[in-house]
Amino acid sequence: MNRILKRNIIQHLGIIIGSIIFAIAYSWFLVPYKIAPGGVGGLSQILFHALNIPIGVSMIIFNIPLFVLSFLFLGKRFGLRSLFGMFSTSIFADLLSFKNLYNIGVIKDLSPFTFIDHGNKIYAMLSPDDIYLSAIAGSVLLGLGLGMIFRFRGSTGGTDIPVAFIKQKAGLSIGTGYWLVETLIILTVGIFFRDMKLVIWGYVNLFITTKLTDIASEGLPFVKGVYIISEKNQDIKEQIYEKIRRGVTFFKAQGGYTGKDMDVLFCAMNRRQIAMIRDIVRDIDPNAFMYLTEVYDVMGYGFRSRNVDLSDNGILE
Repeated sequence: MNRILKRNIIQHLGIIIGSIIFAIAYSWFLVPYKIAPGGVGGLSQILFHALNIPIGVSMIIFNIPLFVLSFLFLGKRFGLRSLFGMFSTSIFADLLSFKNLYNIGVIKDLSPFTFIDHGNKIYAMLSPDDIYLSAIAGSVLLGLGLGMIFRFRGSTGGTDIPVAFIKQKAGLSIGTGYWLVETLIILTVGIFFRDMKLVIWGYVNLFITTKLTDIASEGLPFVKGVYIISEKNQDIKEQIYEKIRRGVTFFKAQGGYTGKDMDVLFCAMNRRQIAMIRDIVRDIDPNAFMYLTEVYDVMGYGFRSRNVDLSDNGILE
């Protein structure tokens, strides 16, 4: 099989699996209790609960105009995988709802998933007494689903587009743009349903979802950066070569108080090797200054990059 064709098949299968997890999070845990961690899925809950429009259809209703505006004003090319991700998450969000699973015969008895919440009949995995568990489980699954979609270079559209618009027109950072957009959506949901507790849940779920999305799409951070200032940096370097087998870099620096020229040793290493470097430095120079920092991404010999590109040209410039 052609290598590119095989890669595309794997990526689309990955997006489908991520979309299924995404849909389960919304349909089984979040939507029944109006819990919205931002995004188009949050806005879609308004149409679902107010007008009884299926959640997946609501997502498409919001997403299609956003894609059109993107093409008209931003010239963004989200690519076929992004459109595929948007439609697959929307389709599965409706297909995997408990009511539809019952209608097509996958579920024989709907009663274990039927509850009364504030006088309304809902279909959910957990009862209203376990709404806290529903919020946490839904956020975790949503983050995992989104992370898988991003890992396989898909996208759900949604807030990516207004964030890109804000970045281009207002000059704000991507992170700031996301928080502005998601805050507006969470507040809108809370005001519409007249329940400020939904705003609190929205932020809690947004935090959990974004953290799990990062882990699922990029993996756990496993690299540390080590800065060492010592008069015995040459001896420390030799021990790093011998025992840890990592390369080092020297930076020229000057002491702020003494004005003395010095070398700062830098080394990127696996977090499992941190205990070894601590022992090396303590044995050679107990008075050395050592600074550890998280390294987001490393490209080069001995390391695998964590960076995830959402499309051929990237979702956001």
